[in-house]
Amino acid sequence: MKELHTGNLYWPVTLGDTREYEPLRQHKKTQVAVIGGGMSGSVCSLIFTRSGLSTIMLERGKVAGGSTSANTGLLQFSNDIMLCDLIDQIGERDAQTFYKACKDAVNMLAITADSLSLDVGFKRRSSLYYASSEQQLPKLKKEYEALKACGLDAEFWSPEEIMSHFPFRKSGAIVTHGDAEVNPYQFVNGVASAAADAGLQIHEQTDIVAHDTLPSGLHRLRTADGFEIEAEHVVYAVGYEPEELRGKLVKADLNRSYALVTGVQPNLQSWHERFLIWETARPYLYMRTTVDGRVVVGGLDEEIEQPLHSGKARHKRSEKLLEQLQALFPDLQAPIEFEWNATFGESRDGLPFVGADPAWKNVYYCLGYGGNGTVYSMIAAHLLRDLIRGDSHPLTDIVKLDRKSLASI
Repeated sequence: MKELHTGNLYWPVTLGDTREYEPLRQHKKTQVAVIGGGMSGSVCSLIFTRSGLSTIMLERGKVAGGSTSANTGLLQFSNDIMLCDLIDQIGERDAQTFYKACKDAVNMLAITADSLSLDVGFKRRSSLYYASSEQQLPKLKKEYEALKACGLDAEFWSPEEIMSHFPFRKSGAIVTHGDAEVNPYQFVNGVASAAADAGLQIHEQTDIVAHDTLPSGLHRLRTADGFEIEAEHVVYAVGYEPEELRGKLVKADLNRSYALVTGVQPNLQSWHERFLIWETARPYLYMRTTVDGRVVVGGLDEEIEQPLHSGKARHKRSEKLLEQLQALFPDLQAPIEFEWNATFGESRDGLPFVGADPAWKNVYYCLGYGGNGTVYSMIAAHLLRDLIRGDSHPLTDIVKLDRKSLASI
């Protein structure tokens, strides 16, 4: 199993008891087999099950035990690739369709969170997207115009407006409304539990080591323990692994990113409405608060796939992130209590990989590479459900694995 993060994670300590699911110990048949029990696998499995599809979710470790634990829980309809750049890349109609789908996905995540018996720390938030330098201001204004033309709820703030709400000055910022935050570890555990109650079969500690297509067209999955699952459809929701799903099929770059969580801040009054905050620079600094008054800060991406093992070197990055936080909010003095480094995947065209395998019938992928992975998971769940049922979906050609925007990469 690939190592996806190192350090001291915050989210797992927020949930004392988690539901356990037995490993697969017999042969089974199902309509849909979902491989992976993280954010993508759990959300897909919930939507499939609630839509009446017989589904089994297979996780080789523990549910929410992979990259979910290192997810920082920002839910935004804006993407790592700006809408104005996406328009240049795939055309205005498709770019607007994609951005509107991201907005709808945040709303669907809100509905899902509200349906769970577990409080998952879901809070509606607005976002402040500021120009990191004066030179990036024209591009930011262009992005604002693109968002408004798309019908998305956005404002443009001047330096004076920013300073009237926050203890820092920037040359300009976009404020978007309709975003949110969540505790990703609680959310995935809550989603999996709700799906199990609705009829989903979940098997942890179940490693799929072989996948064959039978003469009938059905798929046979074999576990490391020798048990088999016969499925009409197979969905790979495997995050940033395994290696064989990349290369020609998935054109992505795996990097590593850093994050920290402070102690509880005595006072967050200077943080206007607990906005999500990020910037135009790449790689970008981003930050949010938590329900118990902590601050989550992330960034300093490096073009190295393997997580950093040196605690001393990792802490040095954390101190730099803390300095960047305190440069914006000088009154926030709570120290670092949690810090980690994690593998982070980005597609080369800024879009997720969701859809059918172009050469393997009834095999699908849900790979939400990019900073909007949770939002992509919800989009993928509905898109793949529609494909499995033989229905159409407006994003199919935009995010499919052999899409045109990847042809020249």
